[in-house]
Amino acid sequence: MKKFINKPENFVDEMLEGILEAHPDQLTFCGNSKRNIVRTKCKDKVGLVTGGGSGHLPLFMGYVGDGLLDGTAVGGVFQSPSAEQILEITKHIDNKKGVVYIYGNYSGDIMNFEMAAEMAEMENIKTAQVIGNDDVASAPKGEEQKRRGVAGIFYLYKCAGAAAEEGANLEEVTRIANKAKASVRTMGVALSPCIIPEVGKASFSIGDDEMEIGMGIHGEPGIKRTKLQEADQIVDQMVEPILRDLSLEQNEEVSILVNGLGATPKEELYIVYRRISKILKEKNITVFNVYAGEFATSMEMTGFSISICKLDTELKRLLSKNARTPFFEQIDLNE
Repeated sequence: MKKFINKPENFVDEMLEGILEAHPDQLTFCGNSKRNIVRTKCKDKVGLVTGGGSGHLPLFMGYVGDGLLDGTAVGGVFQSPSAEQILEITKHIDNKKGVVYIYGNYSGDIMNFEMAAEMAEMENIKTAQVIGNDDVASAPKGEEQKRRGVAGIFYLYKCAGAAAEEGANLEEVTRIANKAKASVRTMGVALSPCIIPEVGKASFSIGDDEMEIGMGIHGEPGIKRTKLQEADQIVDQMVEPILRDLSLEQNEEVSILVNGLGATPKEELYIVYRRISKILKEKNITVFNVYAGEFATSMEMTGFSISICKLDTELKRLLSKNARTPFFEQIDLNE
């Protein structure tokens, strides 16, 4: 293991200290724990909370800010945050208008968010939950409830966050989050493993000349491991299942997210998008906007994922709205 860290057991807390010191105008913490990240200035609206393990920046805390989320419960590397953390954040951001929990489809997260929701109810805080499950490689169509939540959860944050910022009520924000959830699909590919600091060695092994399509952001098995191929061939194998699962038709409009998993240069992500664009043009599918960069990483894993979000007038309007966090900034796309 070669990393720019101090003691491995201090990795998460020292990372959080650095972020809080760097961005005090936007981020702070609550409940006497720097693992409970919240906006510096809470707004009078429906609250949005997420949470999950460290090692995925900018997921999860990177989406706390204007036009997006109000708080994030931070766990250890690839570990769920506690129900107590989630409750502390819920209480801190609550403005008597309810709180929506948006998080990925992982057993530890589900257990702790559900427990937090029960405790919040005892505090007279109304909550709703939306569980992201955009990874088409992790379960077949018809078994979406088994699918992992990966980079496509960005679209849930963005659309629900914009709706909450506009003053939508709890039921409406939850509806928007569920609508975005139903409209996005993702698939990833990896060329190398990652190293959890406290473990000190690679989480799995893969040959120097191999790739694994469908691998999850914690190193979960994909759908096939083969010899490394050219970028266009890889993209073809990823985009077609996504389009098929979304049932996209000619003249429909989409947003594309090309996400680096931690060690993939942005130059390569645009080579990937070049092929995606060609495929969609051939199918007469219109691209409204493109996000390319790191949105949900896996420490230093070499790889990328492709997310496609099917848009209608409502989702397109909300996706276009202003947003600003220390890790993500967007000026209204319609201006």
